[in-house]
Amino acid sequence: MRVLVTGAAGFIGYHLSERLLARGDEVFGFDNLNAYYDPRLKEARLARLTPHPNFRFARGSLEDRPALEAAFDASQPQRVVNLAAQPGVRYSLENPRAYIDSNIVGFLNVLEACRHRSMEHLVYASSSSVYGANRKLPFAVEDSVDHPTSLYAASKKANELMAHTYSHLFGLPTTGLRFFTVYGPWGRPDMAPFLFTKKILAGEPIDVFNHGRHTRDFTYIDDIVEGVVRTLDRVPGPDPHYDPRDPTPASSSAPYRVYNIGNHQPVELLRYIEVLEDCLGRKAEKRLLPMQPGDVPDTHADVQALSRDTGYLPSTPIEIGVRRFVDWYRAFYPA
Repeated sequence: MRVLVTGAAGFIGYHLSERLLARGDEVFGFDNLNAYYDPRLKEARLARLTPHPNFRFARGSLEDRPALEAAFDASQPQRVVNLAAQPGVRYSLENPRAYIDSNIVGFLNVLEACRHRSMEHLVYASSSSVYGANRKLPFAVEDSVDHPTSLYAASKKANELMAHTYSHLFGLPTTGLRFFTVYGPWGRPDMAPFLFTKKILAGEPIDVFNHGRHTRDFTYIDDIVEGVVRTLDRVPGPDPHYDPRDPTPASSSAPYRVYNIGNHQPVELLRYIEVLEDCLGRKAEKRLLPMQPGDVPDTHADVQALSRDTGYLPSTPIEIGVRRFVDWYRAFYPA
């Protein structure tokens, strides 16, 4: 089928595009290649996609409505995966307007473009950050997510609400995926695995927040992509079990779903660093620091709903995933 992937030069978008192309789909990529992190990494990902005969690309931002509309018109997609966004919890404290522009205004433009073209299915990136101040573990899609601790998290919760409105008013099938700490080859330089690897190899100390005692549901990129593809292929309809007298955030009487997509195996950060040290063959000098504003102590994905509906089953342990990341890093950034 024809799929428009926004954020196609990003970490998840690149891997998803490769997977869709490998199974014979036509992929139209859309990305602004901004400088939130080194654009050369985004360009290198894109350079691996562009030779494929079924891949086309347009450069632009979600908040640039004419550019986005032109991409929709050029690609005539049947389905859309919206992964473009301004990411990052900590950066949202420094530059909040970037999150409103991309994640709110930009997402509205995506919804409008899908609505006016009777799109078969819109899959979009939400985030585990929406659980915010929740302390009940594991996080389940049925839980309340009304206490975000960063504007980034608030923007992702807003995306879910906006998507539901369009599903309800216009019958647009939408599925939101709450991603949990994705890592792997071609990963983002602003995330811990990348930052730690770079500094350990350079002999520099690493900043370990919350003294390394928080846990994260680290999820390998291949498992994430498998879940996204399975979700894309399953167009939601109204939930026949939805009860408006006892509503759940996970589904609706509209063609709307929200799922967690994670590993369901949280790992303490200190343990993750140990595995990274083993793969690198070097010990890290740790600078133990308190929790940063906007961060949450723990994440743990309850993925039962996604497994039930799509057969999703993450299978990559961190020992294997981290090794693959380190092998890629050493090849891409030779000493």
